Order: sequence, then structure tokens, then C-alpha cells
Amino acid sequence: MGVNQPLGDNVVVTSLDMLVNWVRKSSLWPMTFGLACCAIEMMATGASSHDLDRFGIIFRASPRQSDCIIIAGTVTKKMLPVIQRVYDQMPEPKWVIAMGACACSGGVFDTYSVVQGIDEALPVDVYIPGCPPRPEALLYGIIKLQEKIMNEQNSFGSAFGIGERVSVA
Repeated sequence: MGVNQPLGDNVVVTSLDMLVNWVRKSSLWPMTFGLACCAIEMMATGASSHDLDRFGIIFRASPRQSDCIIIAGTVTKKMLPVIQRVYDQMPEPKWVIAMGACACSGGVFDTYSVVQGIDEALPVDVYIPGCPPRPEALLYGIIKLQEKIMNEQNSFGSAFGIGERVSVA
């Protein structure tokens, strides 16, 4: 009694980076930060007709359990320190999605109290334009973020302090 076919077709060869990136892209846990009307569209994306759960995306209410933050809506200067504190509490690696015209560029609110784009404070990975963008647009933006995650190099080594994580365009 021996093994007739030692491994057969059950062998998968890949790099550690590819495996880690696949796990990260397949289990995004976004922190919801709905500030205005875009938040309703974000909720609709998580509802049954678009169902983000099938992509492994589960909305979290705690920054310590999130690896992505979706800024949905108008960011005021009064709210900016709160957003920065929540972002700082998220563990590495972390990503930012700016959803809606207001989060991307301030929208129609060119006033002293509105931040003219969240990229003034946070490093944005994906911009989703629109006022408000439809759930399909958020879904497309999340897919683009997943593609960006899959193209990263040294994602595993940087977690242990060996080099820097490199995002290849």
C-alpha cells in the first residue's frame, strides 16, 4: 500500500506576496464613515441587491477591526480631526476610498468650513466621483481597490519591518 499518485493535480505554486495579497483583497473590512447623502448609497451597496458579502466585504463599526475606510460625503473642517483619529486607529495595511464629489473635491460647497477633498488629510487610494455615486460605482471602486491590493509587492515582508510595501501601477 503506497501512494500511487503522490500529489497529482493538487499542487499550487505561488509566491508569499501573491497569497497574502489574495487574502487581503478577499477579506476587506471597510470602516463606514457616512457623512451625507453618499452614505445612503453606501448602505444600498451593502444591502441585498448588491451584496458586498459575496466579495468578502463586511462593514465594521470599529476602526481597530477595519483595513479600509470609505469617506462618503461632505467633510467639514470640524469633522476632519475625528476622521484623522479614526484613520490613525486602523491597523496597517490600510486603504482609503473617497466616495462622492464632496469627499473627492469638496463638491459644490466651496466654503470656509468644507474640506476641499479628503486627500488634504488622508492618502486616498480610490476616488469614486458622482453626486451621489450609485451603488454600482462603489462596487466598481472596491474592485479597483482589490486590483491595487493584488499588485502590491513586499506586502508580507513590510509587516515584519523588512523593506517597504510597494504599490505597482
